[in-house]
Amino acid sequence: MAIGAQQAGWMSTGLGWRDGRAWLGAVAGSRVHERAVEPGVQVGWLLHGPRRCVGAWLVGATERTACPHHAVVAPESGATQCPACQSVDRGLALARDQILDDGRTYMLYLAWFGEGLLKVGLTGEHRGDSRLLEQGALAYAFTARGSLPAVRRAELTVSASGMARERFTSRVKTENWWSHGHEAHRRTLLTEARDSAHRLLDGHALELLADRPVVDHVDRFGLTAGAPEAYGEITALADGAVVAGALRPPVGRHLFLDQPDGRAPLLLDTRRLTGWTLTPVGGRACEGLTVEERVRPPEPDTQEALF
Repeated sequence: MAIGAQQAGWMSTGLGWRDGRAWLGAVAGSRVHERAVEPGVQVGWLLHGPRRCVGAWLVGATERTACPHHAVVAPESGATQCPACQSVDRGLALARDQILDDGRTYMLYLAWFGEGLLKVGLTGEHRGDSRLLEQGALAYAFTARGSLPAVRRAELTVSASGMARERFTSRVKTENWWSHGHEAHRRTLLTEARDSAHRLLDGHALELLADRPVVDHVDRFGLTAGAPEAYGEITALADGAVVAGALRPPVGRHLFLDQPDGRAPLLLDTRRLTGWTLTPVGGRACEGLTVEERVRPPEPDTQEALF
């Protein structure tokens, strides 16, 4: 599957980040295949159904465990797992506060997705900045470190203050790719936000991180000049669909696919790809996709009224 794999029958497990690089993954039985996402590479995938559950990350496991039920997941669903796998997935258990402490060190972060879009969250220290890259954070600042209970309490404290939220939808994030200001502006906002968070967290059982640099991902995501002026967002896939194009740099878990003959690029949220069985195809045009047009909104009129 993943960019150039020559064997049919691979089921996509989507896109993830590791060691600062984006990887597309797929499984076939007990075999796992990964390929780094490289801008400029031409890809083409023919989708075969049904779309199936991708399994779960179990506590203590070093790789994903396949769904024992081979459950079917609805193509139009945003879910990638069946209810049974969701109930035992370690990541979801952490998000639902079902794991109170696992003995690991966690990092509290502030992530910036656009004007007024400041997010507070946590990630395992061992993951580095992979979670921030997967979320498509345009810039971020590590803010504190400590045990899971301490960092989770800090996350709730910052969120309850109203200065940052715990989540934003994918649509909200992508709508802010067109205009995101300058790097110095993002760095100033995050530095000031971290100072404010430290005042809120005074007295918490945490190591406050005042000297960590603000990290900016805009250039890495290929968004220095913003998103394409117009593009088509893939909002649904179906059995027999073909997804093809030339890759731009990945933005979180999203891929821009340039199309031939000057047609507008397509945007694929790779979570829609997960669970489909893929066969690599070359020289095929996209087909069988549901696409919605996205166009850069006009700049607001800032001219002062005469009367």
